[in-house]
Amino acid sequence: MTTRRDFIKHAAITGVGLSLLPDSIAFAKDKDQKVKLGFIGVGLRGQNHLELALRRSDIEVIALCDIQQRMIDMSKELVKQSGKPMPQIILEGPYGYKKLLEIKDIDAVIIATPWEWHTVMCIDTMNAKKYVGCEVITGMSVEECWELVHTSERTGMPLMMLENVCYRRDVMAVLNMVRQNIFGEIVHLQGGYQHDLREVKFNDGKNPYGGGVEFGEKGFSEASWRTQHSVMRNGDLYPTHGIGPVAMMIDINRGNRFIELVSYSTKSRGLHEYIKKLGGENHPNTKVEFKLGDIVTTMIKCANGETIFLQHDTNLPRPYSLGFRVQGTQGIWMDVNKSIYIEGQSKNPHQWDNAAEWLDKYDHPLWKKYGNDAAGAGHGGMDWFVLNAFIEAVKRKTNTPQDVYDAVTWSAITPLSESSIRLGGETVEFPDFTQGKWMYRKNEFALTDAY
Repeated sequence: MTTRRDFIKHAAITGVGLSLLPDSIAFAKDKDQKVKLGFIGVGLRGQNHLELALRRSDIEVIALCDIQQRMIDMSKELVKQSGKPMPQIILEGPYGYKKLLEIKDIDAVIIATPWEWHTVMCIDTMNAKKYVGCEVITGMSVEECWELVHTSERTGMPLMMLENVCYRRDVMAVLNMVRQNIFGEIVHLQGGYQHDLREVKFNDGKNPYGGGVEFGEKGFSEASWRTQHSVMRNGDLYPTHGIGPVAMMIDINRGNRFIELVSYSTKSRGLHEYIKKLGGENHPNTKVEFKLGDIVTTMIKCANGETIFLQHDTNLPRPYSLGFRVQGTQGIWMDVNKSIYIEGQSKNPHQWDNAAEWLDKYDHPLWKKYGNDAAGAGHGGMDWFVLNAFIEAVKRKTNTPQDVYDAVTWSAITPLSESSIRLGGETVEFPDFTQGKWMYRKNEFALTDAY
């Protein structure tokens, strides 16, 4: 008997028309060309990408755009240190980025601005016929997510959300193990964003890496905008680090999809206590009421029967962890205790193996090939991989390995979780942004050389 899973796995996709790119783009593969790159937003995160781009011989940085002189000056210093030509500088207010998009020579744009600007900037960039590499997240509402899909499909221009954790070395090793059926059939997965961000959310600018109890107009870098989301919103505000890697492991948008979601939130105490501790009982910010619960928990059900557990936990004291768990009929990986157990293969029944032994054995081919190139890049090298994947797609004129459907599916968890919490923990339906194409698409993530 042919099962639905077998049908999806073996369905012929020839002629289905799944590519976003028109033929004239999809088959014009000049691997040796230099990518002419523009940057919209060169704050601290944008500077991470800029620094990596300046190291590469296959990138020409054409233009930098920001609204803050301080960030432009820091970026210009990076360019000077690289010995590369100084790009055009655009410092013309919030809509100065439109001038960058008018530069015909630019092939692709990196967007690293506050979340609320991502959708409009991505849409304008695609309309300007340029590839988009956007920092997370891409859409703040379900409606914005649909706008991004429709624009990408209409213009034929790819949108890649630069979710770097999909390229983390241990995550890719586990992906390799999943594809080799080491865990058996996958049943349940977990992930999240468990990261004490109090020093990021409150930053007075005296130390670029955090400190103080100021935010908003008195805040520096992310504190000038990100903290306001914690004041106004209650949901999983940053789901993509946790969901991206596990989504790839179970073929989401490529033979599988999310079908429903439910979220709950705890009370909000952490940010108030942090302000009171550092700023004193009488500091004006102690009167701010933060809507974001300290821990937001989300469950997602998938079409092929898997469940996914996500947590957003950024307001309380804790060590960093993304809380990954991948569990199947034959074994389990958990990154919190850095352990793996495979039934019949682990050293002792019911006892954990050190994950390092398994991860070394199943180290992903891309890390084996490019690990030295990634050495010294941000976040343990995964920043190199995600930028490289984007640049290689631009050079080859192909779709990006994390595509527009991934960008909006992972981003949509935020507004959907907000809706579920607002409705008292009701289950909400997950949109199918592929409009049925998920049944026929193949998962080729990290199977193609270099990306």
